[in-house]
Amino acid sequence: MRKNTGFTLIEVLVALAVIAIAMGAAMKATLASTNNGIELKNRTAAGWVAQNRLNELAALGAWPDIGTTSGVESQAGMDFTWRVETGGSPNRSFRRIEIKVFSVDDNQHASATLVSYLAHVPH
Repeated sequence: MRKNTGFTLIEVLVALAVIAIAMGAAMKATLASTNNGIELKNRTAAGWVAQNRLNELAALGAWPDIGTTSGVESQAGMDFTWRVETGGSPNRSFRRIEIKVFSVDDNQHASATLVSYLAHVPH
């Protein structure tokens, strides 16, 4: 008598199913990691745009009027729209500055928000 030493068809199919599930999980993890990297790059560049807006206001030294201004800026090869909302504060020598930066595709969800205060320095 001769004894068979190979795998049965059922055993091979179960092994392939296990490998397919593991590969699917690995692909999902890789995709999530890639998406997180892209989102981090987007938020970092948007933060730079917001900081640039604030630095420009501070460098100009002008007393900003209360209201809203907006514009478009490129950073790290990406285009962003920004909105600066200038408001008063309890201390009349300060202006509250809120800067929101959006992806060009999405004007509803800010990629970065920066809130600061500018002091009025008489010349």
